[in-house]
Amino acid sequence: MKLATYILSALALIIGVFNITKINFDAPLSGDSYTAVVTTIAAGCAILIASILRVSKKVEKVVKKKQNTSFFEF
Repeated sequence: MKLATYILSALALIIGVFNITKINFDAPLSGDSYTAVVTTIAAGCAILIASILRVSKKVEKVVKKKQNTSFFEF
């Protein structure tokens, strides 16, 4: 799962950078430039979601480790 989130993040980053180059900054919300803006935002969201998934898996691992320890164990 960890590898999949890194691959997804890398692909989203590549797509985002590619689409940033396609944006016409004189009129960013017209024609093909609009599509590039929307796709760039979607790539950013994909990176954010993959990052949240990685962090939640780390938290889940820590919580399971805490639950497996005994109450009287120091």
